[in-house]
Amino acid sequence: MSDEYVWFEGIPFPFVNFPPEHLRNVKENFVLKDEDVLILTFPKSGTNWLIEILCLIYSKGDTKWIQSVPIWERSPWLETSNGYKLLKDKEGLRLMTSHLPIHLFPKSIFKSNAKVIYLFRNPRDVLVSGYFFWTISNLVKRPESLEQYFEWFIQGNVAFGSWFDHVRGWLSMREKKNFLMLSYEELKWDTRNAVQKLCQFLGQKLEPDELNSLLKHSSFQVMKENKMSNYTLLPSNLLDHERGSFLRKGIPGDWKTYLTVAQAEVFDKVFEEKMADLPQELFPWK
Repeated sequence: MSDEYVWFEGIPFPFVNFPPEHLRNVKENFVLKDEDVLILTFPKSGTNWLIEILCLIYSKGDTKWIQSVPIWERSPWLETSNGYKLLKDKEGLRLMTSHLPIHLFPKSIFKSNAKVIYLFRNPRDVLVSGYFFWTISNLVKRPESLEQYFEWFIQGNVAFGSWFDHVRGWLSMREKKNFLMLSYEELKWDTRNAVQKLCQFLGQKLEPDELNSLLKHSSFQVMKENKMSNYTLLPSNLLDHERGSFLRKGIPGDWKTYLTVAQAEVFDKVFEEKMADLPQELFPWK
């Protein structure tokens, strides 16, 4: 698969906006500030939902920001050339987003007091959501079938590498006071409580009406209709809008509709092999 990605230190990246020299510069030279807020995820784990929530936390439920500025400008992607330019000289609060595995992340994170939120999701749902996303994107070679993508995912031959390695790497930070672990399922099952946990972590307070506004305007349906958040502003050379929508379902457990019993059994076996030494209570979907 070497010709289908940009490779950097053994990790495959999409072939648009991820030049290796830029990734090296980010790793070696980008300096995190203590006031930064960082969203970390493996692709298709609820990243943009969390961005929307954080934007509404910092705007106290006011919708002007989320309805006037594209989501990738509100919380730029650190590892992309465009996102890096937006972040590099920005003053004040910097919301930023990244899919980078821990070993490729800027070294400054280990000395910084920046607030780090790691959002992770049932990997079976990540797999299925990833399959549908990559079939409408023009950023990597499209999988020919879910069966093919299943094999790629299990082997770690997908953009940003192995889900298992990504999660294991970042969960090693879970005891740090500036690091918050949050599961997509927790966020979905009790959004109000999860948002309050985020507010406490970030040192923010929302009044009841502000929280209600946040819950309303970060809902899946409202985001799907907001052109600043639904990625319809991306040009068709990056995302083929005729083939499907970026925001598809957002439902925990959707994998059961698509994976066969045999595939689920294979996945369970791989999960147990790779994650057996981690506390299983970390994974609320199990």
